[in-house]
Amino acid sequence: MKREYHKWYSPNLEKEMELLVFGDSGTKVLFFPPRMGRFFDYENWKIIAALEQKINNGKLQVFCVDSVDLESFYNSFKDPGYRIYRHIQYENYVIDEVLPLANSINPSKNVTSAGCSLGAYHAVNIAMRHPNLFTKVVGMSGRYDLTKSSGYFNDLFNGFHNDFVYFNMPNQYLKNLKDSFLIEQLSKMDIILAIGKEDSFLESNLKLSNILKEKEIPHQLFEWNEEAHRARYWRKMVDIYF
Repeated sequence: MKREYHKWYSPNLEKEMELLVFGDSGTKVLFFPPRMGRFFDYENWKIIAALEQKINNGKLQVFCVDSVDLESFYNSFKDPGYRIYRHIQYENYVIDEVLPLANSINPSKNVTSAGCSLGAYHAVNIAMRHPNLFTKVVGMSGRYDLTKSSGYFNDLFNGFHNDFVYFNMPNQYLKNLKDSFLIEQLSKMDIILAIGKEDSFLESNLKLSNILKEKEIPHQLFEWNEEAHRARYWRKMVDIYF
């Protein structure tokens, strides 16, 4: 399996960022790591190995991006306004730097946004905000409103709310979406959500699914037995949904 390591100084984040690329052709997959995760986690957890056949057959090229969750959502040393600002810088890094890199080495027009846990939030949020750039999104074990406490997962903004927070919480901004053009673009994407029946984020997935139904946006919601919020489940999910 072809494997490439990339590292460069990001103007958007003002720091060096790293990523791994597996494969050389097929659908491009931007794969976001789980909560506070790193670009090498999916390789270490054998999730990339679960995709090896599809990668070697030229069906997928996977870009494992890094995160800045410890500088944004999980940065307890900064106020909530800075946290969402840092997240927006991260999104700009993905859109302005990672995606152009992917497009420069792979001309395929098929682009999937995917992730597990908080990575699912990143994947779904960026795809919903930029549906013109993605053809598919896969969210596994995700929470789609980080201002809502769920189980032992707290509101990551401590009650703080502004327009930047609103427009980065899919369960908030999609609920009020009325732009027919954006709805049409979202309807063209292949949208897949997977969540365990005992996962703390089940309600968040059900809410997102209901919002999409109300907007008549096609999507699929798959409920797995147990919590299914572990790498051993994600290895099975990627093989099915990618």
